[in-house]
Amino acid sequence: MKSGGRYNRIIENGDYISLLDSINEYEKDRRFCRHGIAHLLDTARIMYIITLEETLEYSKDIIYAAALLHDIGRYEQYTNGTPHNIAGERTAKHILIQCGYGTDEMELISKAISEHRTPADDTDRSLGALLYRADKLSRMCFCCSAKNECYWADDLKNENIII
Repeated sequence: MKSGGRYNRIIENGDYISLLDSINEYEKDRRFCRHGIAHLLDTARIMYIITLEETLEYSKDIIYAAALLHDIGRYEQYTNGTPHNIAGERTAKHILIQCGYGTDEMELISKAISEHRTPADDTDRSLGALLYRADKLSRMCFCCSAKNECYWADDLKNENIII
């Protein structure tokens, strides 16, 4: 049974599909973490778990939209060097409008995407901080064959299952 969440419009959106396909093509030989749908859904699910556990007031629609779109700017990063959080903020707005999100929702989500690379502490309850935390927690460094070559500092790598 298909859910009626607007986030399903995102995964059906032609622009989104095309960009995600392009990112996957650029990353097909990448040894480090990739930014495909598995990562995006892991990030969404972790965001949702944190939201429930910490009784935050973000809807599933907002959480999933932010997570599904947070790395969409990688295409521009790969093609012209624009940081993916900056490119993603702009690209996300375009897709969110097409998928029926309102102006306030679009601003909240796109702001979170622009902030998702900024370290946040566990007391920050903004959507951007939540996205940052979930994005990092989604990485399974403890079983990654490339972890010794990874540019992440050792103290940032997930050496255990953390949530």
